[in-house]
This record gives sequence, structure tokens and C-alpha cells, in this order.
Amino acid sequence: MPRTRFTREEIQSFAQLSPFELKDKFIQIAKEAQAQQPGQKDRTQVHMLNAGRGNPNWTATGPREAFYALGYFAVSESRRVWTADDLGGMPEMRGAGERFDAFVRRHPGLPGIELLNKCVHYAVDRFDFDKDAFVHELADSSIGDNYPVPDRMLTHAERIVRAYLHDEMFAGDPPAGELQLFATEGGTAAMCYIFDSLMKNGILKKGDRIALMVPVFTPYIEIPELDTYEFDVVRVEATLFTDTGVRQWRYPAEEVAKLEDPSIKLLCLVNPSNPPSLALSERVAAQIKDIVATKNPDLVVVTDDVYGTFVPRFRSLAADLPHNTLLVYSYSKHYGATGWRLGVIGLNEDNVIDRMITELPAEEQVRLRKRYGTLALDPEKIRFIDRLVADSRQVALNHTAGLSLPQQVMMTLFSLFDLLEEGQAYKERVRGIVHRRLALLLEGAQAEIAQDERRAGYYVELDLLAEARRVHGQEFADFLQATYAPVDPLFRLAEQTGVVLLNGGGFDGPEWSVRVSLANLDDLDYLKIGHHLRTVFDEYVQEWKALRA
Repeated sequence: MPRTRFTREEIQSFAQLSPFELKDKFIQIAKEAQAQQPGQKDRTQVHMLNAGRGNPNWTATGPREAFYALGYFAVSESRRVWTADDLGGMPEMRGAGERFDAFVRRHPGLPGIELLNKCVHYAVDRFDFDKDAFVHELADSSIGDNYPVPDRMLTHAERIVRAYLHDEMFAGDPPAGELQLFATEGGTAAMCYIFDSLMKNGILKKGDRIALMVPVFTPYIEIPELDTYEFDVVRVEATLFTDTGVRQWRYPAEEVAKLEDPSIKLLCLVNPSNPPSLALSERVAAQIKDIVATKNPDLVVVTDDVYGTFVPRFRSLAADLPHNTLLVYSYSKHYGATGWRLGVIGLNEDNVIDRMITELPAEEQVRLRKRYGTLALDPEKIRFIDRLVADSRQVALNHTAGLSLPQQVMMTLFSLFDLLEEGQAYKERVRGIVHRRLALLLEGAQAEIAQDERRAGYYVELDLLAEARRVHGQEFADFLQATYAPVDPLFRLAEQTGVVLLNGGGFDGPEWSVRVSLANLDDLDYLKIGHHLRTVFDEYVQEWKALRA
């Protein structure tokens, strides 16, 4: 394979970009490689394989059909109030349950109606809902004719989503105290709201020390560097290797011990991790729990658990440290719903943030009473979870805050689907998809990764330098570092094969590592990507051997 047409200096300059911005450069290179040039009959046609994006190529069809069936019922409810052409009224609550049952009987062949009916009756039985009130919430919300009330999250929706999180994030064993929820426009909005409100409420200040468990999703690296925050970031690094020289992507005790420093006010992690895609080990979770209990009791934890459903019996830090932890969850990956923008923030009703707000200095208390004074006569009693809602709309627009109601309905149906046998079967299928793709990738690349029962497998991060050292020794690894920029393999892949991957260094991982998304291409594409990776790797080996000859 010929070298890339880019110089080492050009490659190093591009490597300063965020991996998601650098991805666009790789896509451009891959598209150029796709074009068959006249007169190059010996050139193999290149097909772009973009494994740099985490958007899954599966969708959960059952709950979507249920949503659309609900829409037909909701429109019928609107039409029964006003019957003029194309003009309806607000659905009525009284008798809504009986009318729903009658609608189901009249439309036995409507796609999604059977699952919708099952979801409604399951929710009524499990949560002891008033059927009229619940059906009305679903119908009126799917119509979208009202502002969200309560603004933080609909009453029935919150109870259902809480049950879903108890099952999937807390392994069916939630801690004491109610998990209060705020429905958001995806996990990305949740991240923005949390950082903003922690600053607005004096829990964090510009320049404060925070910790990141790395490698980590790039925005958690980039947000603290913004001039709004300029945080002093301590990195807790996953540096452990197996005896055979394979990187484990696990945290040694001495790295986790950095959190004992009480000047560290916030810890952010993605669990299971992105890119390594491993759930936190019980050892590390226990160590963090002990640190909070003994050394750093006011540590605030933000755990982003979007990939938790891909690990059997997953248990979030929010279950082990309920009083310190803000839980961020998004439905995007599990349900193939990135376009729906469905996320949620969870915070236990008994938490250190509310306590710390009450202990702020007098001048801070005056400032906050003024900030939230238009919302309540006793604004100091407004809990942090509700301050998040107000801050998301600059306080002044709190009366129109909240996630759109059709989105909350979709979130509700996704959650109810999971609580049924159909949803559990779906979960096993999507887990099987990513692990099958991982096996094909490793087969093609002839690479080895650490065996880990906590692996989600949504992504994989491959340490190319560690693999070089394991297979050919330190001399070969030294040659690579001395001769090429760490992202050179990615430029070669894009230019010569049309494969687009992300650089692991952009996630605060090893500079010579690459992230492969196992979610967004067909199964056999991963075998091809593996073969291309092996070809690039072998080309470096041949160059090295030629120099030694």
C-alpha cells in the first residue's frame, strides 16, 4: 500500500481538530477515493465505510407502530369534540379509557394497536393508574395541544420512565429515595443543562477542579475548556494492561485515588465508556463509593449511561451513590432514535446538591433568591432538579419549559415496551448485533482485545501501538512513533480503502488508538474494515523490515 499523499506536518495539523471534525476530513478523502479516475483501470473501486459515527442502523419498530396507532386514536378523540372538517378540539378525559378500549375493538388490524393496548393495560395494572387520566395523557400529549404540565415531566410518563431506569440502570434494585426526572432534548441537552445550572447555582465556579474518567466522549473534554468554565481538569486514566500486553481499558486504583482530593468538585464519566465501551468494574465503583464516604463527601458525579442497556445486569453509579450522582440517559442508541432527541436527567430526592445550595454564603443566597424569585414566594426551597428546568429556559420562560409532549409519549412507549417480554427480546437482539460485528472486525484485523464480561460492544477502541508492540516487539513500536504521526493510519485507511474511523487520542485515549463504531454498518462491513486495518498494519511492518534488511 502506498503512503498517504499528505505530509506528516499536514497530518499533525489536522490531528488538532476534534475527532468529529477530523472525521469530516476523512469522509472528504474517502469520497475522493470513491471516484474512479479515467485511465486507472487497474485501480480497485473504493466504497466508503464510515464507522466513525455512533448512530445505529437499527430501529425499534414495535413501539413506533404503537405510537402511530395512538395518533389515530388521539385524532379521533379530537374529532369527537369538534367535528368540522380539519378542525378538532382538545381531547376529553372523562370516559377516555372506555373509548380507547372501543377504538381497539373497532381496529383489530391497525398496525401497532395490539402492542399499544398491551402497553396501556400493563401500565394501568402495574402502576395503579386511573385509566381515564392515563389514556388522556397519552392522547392529549400525542396531539401536542398543550404546554408540558408539570414542566419537568408528565406525571404518568415520569413514573413509567423511572421504572424503566430502575430495571435497566439499577439492575432492578433501586436505592432508597425517589429518583426525580427531567425529560430533555436528548443526552446532549442534558449535559448542557447540568453544566450550566451547576455554575448558575454556585456549586461550580470558573476555574474549579473537576475530574474526567478517560477515554471519554469528546464533549466532556471540550466543554470544560470553554471560556465559560475554564475548569482545571484532572484525568483519571484507564491504563491497565493484561499479562500478554493487551490494553484492558481499566482504571488502576492509584488513578481512581485522585478523586480523594477534596478540591475536585465534579466527576464526569460515560458508563459504559465511550470509546472503550466497558461498564465500570465493581472494584472501581466500590472504590469511588468509599472515597465519597470517607474523603470527598461533596463530590458531585455526572454519569452518562446511554449504553447501559448493552451490558447484562448493568448498575449505574447513580444506584451506588444516589445522593451524589446526576444520571444522564438517552434513548437514542438502544432504540435507534437519535432523531427523536429523547433524554432524561435523574436526581435522587435526597442529594448533596440541594444541601450545598442551602449552605452557600449569604451573598450567594441573595443572588439566587433574586434569580428564582419570580417562580415562587420562597425561591430558596426550589430544588436543583427544578432549577435545571428553569435555567433551561433562562428562568423567565419557565412557564413554557419542558420537553415536547409527543416526545414524552414516545419516551413512555419505549419504556413500556422494554418492561414487556417483547422489549426484553429486542434488547437481546441488539446486543447480539454489536457483538457479532465486533467478532467479525477482530477476525478481519487478526487483532486481540481483553476478554471482559462488562463489555457493551457498541464501540471498540483498538490501541494500534500496543498491538504493534505485542506482535512485533518494542523496536517496531519505536519505528512507528519515530516515523509517523499517530493518525497516519486513519489517513491511509480513508485515502486507500474508503474506511472512516475516529482517532482515539481525540477522546483522551492513547494517541495511536482508533475508535470503531459497531452500530452503523452492515455486519460484513466490519470484516472488511478489519481486513483493511490489517493491510495497513502489514504495510508498516514491511517498511520496517525493509529498513532493517
